[in-house]
Amino acid sequence: MKVSVSILSSSIKPADIVKKLDNTKADYIHIDIMDGKFVENKTWTISEIKKITSYSKLPLDVHLMVENPSKYIEDYALLNTSYIAFHYEAVKDIDKMINEIKNYGLKVGIAINPETSEEVVFPYLSKIDEVLIMSVHPGKSGQSFIENTPDKIERLKEEILRQNVKTIISVDGGINDETGELCVQKGVDTLVSASYIHKDIVNNINTLKKLA
Repeated sequence: MKVSVSILSSSIKPADIVKKLDNTKADYIHIDIMDGKFVENKTWTISEIKKITSYSKLPLDVHLMVENPSKYIEDYALLNTSYIAFHYEAVKDIDKMINEIKNYGLKVGIAINPETSEEVVFPYLSKIDEVLIMSVHPGKSGQSFIENTPDKIERLKEEILRQNVKTIISVDGGINDETGELCVQKGVDTLVSASYIHKDIVNNINTLKKLA
């Protein structure tokens, strides 16, 4: 099981989280970028992200919660980025966006909001590396896990197997040891967690890793 540690938190400075991660079993640093338009909140500038992430060697897992993902890709491609995920709901030309990200040699993810059916990504599964299922409404940390999420994961996993592709499934929002277990049982590959991990960074990362 892969674990991506979100630095989105209302109570802990992001740099203080990142500084501890190289001594854990975390796989990625999850970076939520918000523009105040696609979602209400705003997060960091690219200069702030460069400083925050300079404290760790872990690769970045970038989640663009923005109206115009294209203008963010180049900046994050220059960092230690592995994945960039954009929202299906924010983009009209999905294929164009996929190709833009791939042109920088990055892995591509499509994120879907809780009210969006997993079926919208089925036509793109052979072209992308990840589907990021939101298990809360995007934009704020600390929300409760949406109960139908494991069912979406299960249906998506069935389609991935049917198409015989290698696309991974990630889930983001309200993830702890209990909700993470529900998602793992249905076939998720990567757990994204913020509030739960921040309570006890080393031990709670280890707990999520052992859910596989």
